[in-house]
This record gives sequence, C-alpha cells and structure tokens, in this order.
Amino acid sequence: MSLVELIARADARGLAASGLACLDRCVPLLDGDDEAVRPLWAALADTTGEEPGRDWEHRLAQLRDRLAGPDATGEDEAVVLARRMLADAPADCSGPALRTWADACSVASLRIHRLLDPAADPAPGAEVPRDGGAERLPPLVAAELRRQVGVLELLAGHGAAGLRPALEVCTEGRRVLRAVVSRRARGRG
Repeated sequence: MSLVELIARADARGLAASGLACLDRCVPLLDGDDEAVRPLWAALADTTGEEPGRDWEHRLAQLRDRLAGPDATGEDEAVVLARRMLADAPADCSGPALRTWADACSVASLRIHRLLDPAADPAPGAEVPRDGGAERLPPLVAAELRRQVGVLELLAGHGAAGLRPALEVCTEGRRVLRAVVSRRARGRG
C-alpha cells in the first residue's frame, strides 16, 4: 500500500504517530535532544482512555516551549518546515485536523530530507512522490519514505503495541538526520 493510502486509512493513533514520527525525526533541525518528543509518544501510549493522546495538548504545549526558536526570518527552508510541523500540530489528538497534520508532516519531512540529501535536486516546489515505491529516489529521501510507510504499517497492524517499534524506527531516522545536519554545519563553518 502506498504512503498516501496508509495515511487515508489510518486511525487517530496511527495519524498522531505518523505526524509525531516525522516531527521527531526532524528535531535535530530545531536543536532538540533525543528525548524532546518522548512525552508526546508517552501520551499516545496511554491506553487508559478510549481515545489516544490523553494529555496530548499539555505535552504539546511543553514541547513547543522547549523547542521555541527565533523568528523564522533568515532560517533555511528545512528549519522553517520543521518549525511549521510543530506549530501546526493540533491540540486535539483526534478529528480531521489530525489527518491534515499527519499528511502535511509527511510532505514536509520528505521535502526536508530532499533538501538535506546531497544526492538530491533541491529544486523549489519539487515534491517527493508518495504514491509509489522508493526506487529512483535519492538515498536519504528513499529511507525517509520507507520509515513513514513502516510507522503507519506498524500502527495499522499492531495498534498501541506498534508504538514501541515505531519509536525505534523514528530513533534510527533521527540519528541519521542528526549526522546529516552535523555534517552540513561543519561544511558551512
């Protein structure tokens, strides 16, 4: 199933995990540490209520405070896209806004990976196709597409039990992006 189809079929927990995973992998662009997004993952794992994401709004506000950065003026496109993912996260972990956010995070994260992939053409407006496989995509972009699909498949197949392996997929992606961002900063410095 394509990424677009997986997002269209995902339930609230899957959508929240999908958007959150994209944001979490891009945290290095916001100078966040590896634990920055962990409280939101914990909110999704809380199964005491019927709806996922109990305490999501409070933890989201804390994350926004923690990763608050300067005005976006002068920041490169990748950082602006990562900041927008955080800013646009819905306060409620359900409803149509969650699907819109998850879809926007998917597009933004793929664009970020395209901008940061030295093998990619970062042409303005060039979107990564999300309705097919990863073949013919630059390596960093292809890996991000596979991670996004993997997270959604884990949640679709295992529900709340898929959160831990989804977080592991996310952690691997964050480490890769952190290395790319570090290499990029050394090249500029």
